[in-house]
Amino acid sequence: MGQRIDIDWTSCQGHGLCAELLPEHISLDEWGYPLVAGTPLPAHTVKRARRAAADCPVLALKVTVEERKPHPRS
Repeated sequence: MGQRIDIDWTSCQGHGLCAELLPEHISLDEWGYPLVAGTPLPAHTVKRARRAAADCPVLALKVTVEERKPHPRS
């Protein structure tokens, strides 16, 4: 199971702090709102991602665990 960054769009106000703290995983759109790829975070980045989530002024950033989906059997 990997971990990824999720954004609560109803809370996000586009402060941009997350992109400053995790520039390799979060960029900003033209209005200053975060863009994330939604891919799993490398293990060495998870601690900084959790710190970025805790430092978000409106707590709109979350680090979540991806659940594995079972493979369909033919």
